[in-house]
Amino acid sequence: MSKETITVHTFAPGDDPRGLKGPAFEGNLRRGELRGIIKINTDRCVGCDTCRKFCPTNAINGGLGAKHRIDDQSCVSCGQCLIACPFDAIEQMSFIDEVEKMLEDKSKICVAHPSPAVRVSICEEFGGKPGELSTEQMNGALEALGFKVYDVNNSADQTILEEGTEFVKKVQYWLLGQRGEDVDMMAHHPFPHFTSCCPAWVKNAETFNADMLPHLSTACSPIQMGGPIAKTWGAKFLWNCDPRQIYFVSVTPCTAKIFEASRPEFNHGWKWAIEQGLIPADTPSYPDVDASLTARDFAELMRRKGINPLTFPKTRERGALEVYTGAGTIFGCSGGVMEAALRTAYFVLAGEELEDANIKIVRGKTDSIVEATIPVPVKAIGGKIVEIRVCVVNGANQGLNEVLDRVRRDKNRYHFIEVMNCPGGCVNGGGQPVQKTGTAWLNPTLPLPLMV
Repeated sequence: MSKETITVHTFAPGDDPRGLKGPAFEGNLRRGELRGIIKINTDRCVGCDTCRKFCPTNAINGGLGAKHRIDDQSCVSCGQCLIACPFDAIEQMSFIDEVEKMLEDKSKICVAHPSPAVRVSICEEFGGKPGELSTEQMNGALEALGFKVYDVNNSADQTILEEGTEFVKKVQYWLLGQRGEDVDMMAHHPFPHFTSCCPAWVKNAETFNADMLPHLSTACSPIQMGGPIAKTWGAKFLWNCDPRQIYFVSVTPCTAKIFEASRPEFNHGWKWAIEQGLIPADTPSYPDVDASLTARDFAELMRRKGINPLTFPKTRERGALEVYTGAGTIFGCSGGVMEAALRTAYFVLAGEELEDANIKIVRGKTDSIVEATIPVPVKAIGGKIVEIRVCVVNGANQGLNEVLDRVRRDKNRYHFIEVMNCPGGCVNGGGQPVQKTGTAWLNPTLPLPLMV
């Protein structure tokens, strides 16, 4: 078993992390939305100023040698400051205690929704090799904890269908001049088309770049699609239960997903259940995603239960919600959403598959900005080539502002833009295991702190 430990901090009496006791809006935070997800422990902060260099929105206050603090109004909860802090002084809100209690409640059906990036990081916490694939071992451990497993790759396939279809309709309306009921709604959603899978980017756009909101995809992230599917289709056809029995837990490499889950508009499962007459009309709203655990949280939960994922078989029979095409697997890397969506859009527009050699160029890898032009022989206009200009940006404190400046100068420069807040994509998210090398971890004897 791993020797790492986690210091868990609980809320003090009277704390109101969701702002439920306050006004409908507190600055740009709504009642119900979590605040303080990322917090600097001033007892440990030495004012080295490293964190400010990694913050994409200048949300950290304090100069060299001074205790630093995070402005919740500006923070997008990405956690990049946390994994960069050399003194282990930055904490992350956690729902480990709540999830543990729900797993013990036999009246609940606990559903785990693990992201693809977690399967290549979780075993690091238990001595495995960095980057080693551990899909079935991870899912076996989740089942041992008491979860039903619903792979995010499954709901990511749905994201591709929705995101790809939305982009196709934009191409049909804006580039091919088609009109009709199916595409006319795109008159209000111009190019360039931005992805919406990254909650830190979405929050960044809402707070700092509101002029880009009409360009964002209307598709929810894969996790926020998975929650309502579990509480609608899953409740009715898979588990045959009252949807209120389902406790849905995302397991992600991302701290911003904690904020995303708290957004009050993500209660689609509750609305559906009322419309179907499955629950009383006066039932209080409940969220699609009840709790979001980071990879580190997941590791701590296993430690508490004496479970080591490395001891589980690397093969197992997959359940109904663990079947997927594989397109969602690459979501966790920069360029993955773009590649998957473009493959779908290309097939719909051209009537043939896109060759690998013509798409690998959109993979971000270590480049903060990647540009490419994809020629598409559109079947509807006799195979005439339409050039799709795309851009992939990762690491919001590196290339995002440059890309947004380009868009503001020339709205026609790109048709499709993927944004991932974290360098390299979700694989380097703020909820991943903290590396014990370089500035990300100066003292390996210190515990990894969380705030509950």
